Amino acid sequence: MENTGVVIVAAGSGTRMGMETSKVLLPLAETPILLHSLRKFKQFPWVAEIVVVVREKDYEQVCTLLEHEDIDVTLVVGGARRQDSVAAGLKALSPELPWVMIHDAARPLVTTDCIAAAYAGVQQYAAVSVAVPVKDTIKIVNENQIVLATPPREQLWAVQTPQAFSASLLRAAYAQAEQEGWEVTDDCSLIEKYGYKVKLIPGEYTNLKITTPDDLPIAEALLRNKGEVRTEMRIGFGYDVHRLVPDRPLVLGGVPIVYPLGLLGHSDADVVVHALMDALLGAASLGDIGQHFPDTDPAYRGISSIKLLVEVTKLLAQHHYRVGNVDLTIVAEKPKLAPYIEQMRIVLADTMQIPLSLVSIKATTTEGLGFCGRQEGIAAYAVVTLVKVVQ
Repeated sequence: MENTGVVIVAAGSGTRMGMETSKVLLPLAETPILLHSLRKFKQFPWVAEIVVVVREKDYEQVCTLLEHEDIDVTLVVGGARRQDSVAAGLKALSPELPWVMIHDAARPLVTTDCIAAAYAGVQQYAAVSVAVPVKDTIKIVNENQIVLATPPREQLWAVQTPQAFSASLLRAAYAQAEQEGWEVTDDCSLIEKYGYKVKLIPGEYTNLKITTPDDLPIAEALLRNKGEVRTEMRIGFGYDVHRLVPDRPLVLGGVPIVYPLGLLGHSDADVVVHALMDALLGAASLGDIGQHFPDTDPAYRGISSIKLLVEVTKLLAQHHYRVGNVDLTIVAEKPKLAPYIEQMRIVLADTMQIPLSLVSIKATTTEGLGFCGRQEGIAAYAVVTLVKVVQ
């Protein structure tokens, strides 16, 4: 019997992901995060309607995405707050449906077992949420992070979604919230404020919420463990060297270096980024930087190598590769590079849109031996891994 409406909230900004793109449109195992949740809910015969709430700026992109899915979805624009978005989703559901489920699109690993448990629970309790017992000790602190209290851990549960409710109860709570100016972070809190008790039912620790870039590889690993996807790993090696000359700026890893000499080249001659790009392209069997950015092309004269790395990153994404990790070694007798290493890591991680923890940079000398030891040039070596998800 089709008696339940589902509201999938996908209108968050994703600021903590550090990207302009909505996090629910980012790929997880080559599939946008949003679609993972949608495909789970469509499997149930009791789901009558699905409403997806998105940001206005994402509306057209999500429309295009859904054109290729065999799912009947109503798309609405959300508000500034999560509760505004849920309210918009509720208004789009047919009023005669007795039950409603609210789910965060940023929880793509929700299982059909969790969804089925929420459906069974709501018919008994009218307000339920999947949740898991907290494993860590939790501290209550003041504005200066001074501990004020330690609540008993056995009384603490981490609430997840889906949350399921009697539709009339949730609508009444939202109506009063609008009148009273209540502000809450989830729908259970709203129901509690309305004066109704919420029943927590066991969720799953794997039902994580994608919040930061570090969450994506964790989610992908969980999918692999479940046997839903497998990955192919590639390894690439890159090397580059440029001569040191006067009257040229020295740029390494996208960071300007204070030194009287600079590297000679058609572009900014950033050997670190050049070695990195060659390693990335080689791992994906996509040629080398000379093929993609020839030094005979005036368009690349004096160009920042970071701009070229942006293009290489886009090319990898088009071939469904993501960076597993990067290990770089810079060989230079002078200047001393230790003060610049951390900034190089930050610039490269930001450019490739990967966590900082995946970028390693080391600097060494040749103890006066060879062209680097004679301070005639600087060289760089790069080793990278790429990961490609295979469904």
